[in-house]
Amino acid sequence: MVSHITVTPFLWFDANAEAAIERYLSIFDSAELLGEQRHPDGTLFIGEISLQGQRLTLMNGGPHFPMTEAFSLAVSVETQHEIDAISDALIAGGGRQSRCGWLVDAFGLSWQIVPTTLHRLLGDPDREAAGRAQAAMMAMDRLDVQALEDAFAAQTD
Repeated sequence: MVSHITVTPFLWFDANAEAAIERYLSIFDSAELLGEQRHPDGTLFIGEISLQGQRLTLMNGGPHFPMTEAFSLAVSVETQHEIDAISDALIAGGGRQSRCGWLVDAFGLSWQIVPTTLHRLLGDPDREAAGRAQAAMMAMDRLDVQALEDAFAAQTD
C-alpha cells in the first residue's frame, strides 16, 4: 500500500478557469491560490486552489470535454444566510439554481449547497419525520432550512 497519496478533483474548463478561480477565491472564507502554470503567452493553463481545505485543480483544456451535472462539489453549511450568499455568488453572471439545493455556476460546474440540518433530519431514527423532510427537500430548488425543519416537525393525523 502506498502512503502519502492525495486525491484531488481535476476540473476541465473550456477557457475560463482563471475567471472561475477568481470567483471561487472570492466566495469562500478559507480559500487560497496554491499555484498556477501558464502558457508562454501568459494565459492560464492549470491553476490549483484550496477551498475550505479541499484542493482543486482547474485546467483550461478547450471545448473537448464539457462539464455535466453528473459531477458536483458539495458544500456543507450551517445557516440559511450561508446557503443564500454562496448560492447567489455562484450563480451570478449566468448560472442557474436547480433542484434540491443543486446549482450550476456561470462556468458550468455543478454544486450542492446543503445545510448540516438536512443530514440530521434525514438521518433521524423517526423515519416518518425524516420522510417528511425528504419530501419537502424534493419539492425545493434552493433549500430552505426552516421549511425543512417545519416539515420534519409536522404532526400527521
